[in-house]
Amino acid sequence: MSTQDNASAYWSENLRIITTYLSVWFVVSYVCGILLVDTLDAIPFFGFSLGFWIAQQGSIFIYVALIWMYVASMNKLDEKYDVHE
Repeated sequence: MSTQDNASAYWSENLRIITTYLSVWFVVSYVCGILLVDTLDAIPFFGFSLGFWIAQQGSIFIYVALIWMYVASMNKLDEKYDVHE
């Protein structure tokens, strides 16, 4: 595989990873936090309604988890294409 092909494949996988994590971010932030909040409010969660909890606190936990997952995914991708530190 040439260097150009290798770089193109790396960038393609990088965009797939970014798109995946941004999609999760969008679903948690917009869909669960805004659009489905009334539906989720019918579900009790630790004494709070689930919609409120996701909008106020749960999304922060998801964001931190997404950051860790992104770092792990990119480290794995860097190892695969031998561009790691």
